[in-house]
Amino acid sequence: MPSCPLCAQRCRWPEPCGPAGRLVDRAARLRGSMRRRRGDESGLAEPSMKVGVVDIGTNSMRLLITSGEEEVGRWVEVTGLGKGVDASGRLSGEAMERTIEVFDTFGRLMEREGVTRRTAIATSASRDASNREDFFDRAESALGVRPTLITGETEAGYAFAGATRGREDLAGVVVADIGGGSTELVDRERSNSVDVGSVRLTDRILTDRPPSPEQLRAAIDHVRGVLHDQADFDARSLVGIAGTWTSLAAIAQELPEYDRDAVHGYVMTRSEVAAVLDRLSTLTIEETAALSSLDPKRAPVILAGAVIAQEVVVALDVDAVEISEMDTLDGVAAEMLDLR
Repeated sequence: MPSCPLCAQRCRWPEPCGPAGRLVDRAARLRGSMRRRRGDESGLAEPSMKVGVVDIGTNSMRLLITSGEEEVGRWVEVTGLGKGVDASGRLSGEAMERTIEVFDTFGRLMEREGVTRRTAIATSASRDASNREDFFDRAESALGVRPTLITGETEAGYAFAGATRGREDLAGVVVADIGGGSTELVDRERSNSVDVGSVRLTDRILTDRPPSPEQLRAAIDHVRGVLHDQADFDARSLVGIAGTWTSLAAIAQELPEYDRDAVHGYVMTRSEVAAVLDRLSTLTIEETAALSSLDPKRAPVILAGAVIAQEVVVALDVDAVEISEMDTLDGVAAEMLDLR
């Protein structure tokens, strides 16, 4: 598989890489902008206009470049930016260095592709870090735009808008976004942002791999307790977005390598979620990293992600979850294309 000439990673270049008001008002507005960009309404964005969206997560850095008419590509790199933030309240120097290197690549990619508008959103780890402004200074230099710190509610609104793209009936649809530092649960009317994510849970409880039975039980009990009062949605269907869900879906299918087309739209049953969790709970980090469809850099935190995924399914009392590759990036891009 050829390497990307800019990042030197196996990102299938030039193919896409693998891995204030009611929320319904925001989601409707963002979905409207998607329709407008397809020419369903007047005011279509110029075909030559390209936007670049960077999502600065707790574990993963992601980039989407799109014109609205055509998706140029998606890139993702796991840097573990938020590792240790839960305890220290600061981003570590090593994690910032790894992340800024990725941002240098993202900046060059946006320049190469002729991106005319750029934005970067920063989420849980940055919200928790006392030294985020120093990090933002360096990120701005690399990306050509200063990151915007967004709330959990805003993050959830973007996630819902992106994940429900093209859906007409949104009654009972709940979107679950499991991040490294937080988990967002959102429907068309409201959202809950919970301070439990794959990195945070790993740092707090799942420090051994494989975990002891006591550690695993403690992790499950912790997540269950946190979600108890936050998952009171009337969920008829669940949509799972972001790296934890997509990775679990790839593992469940035993894909020989990550395949975005095979993952997007995959309906993962409750029993499959439980089975993947059981499997991951027996593996070392090295054995997890050897799974063919998993980005090895996700190996240290994917077990915690699986615990959260299982407890989300249980708390919402659904039989399955539909996995979507459309997510927060798509919601932000739609808003940018509308605000030309």
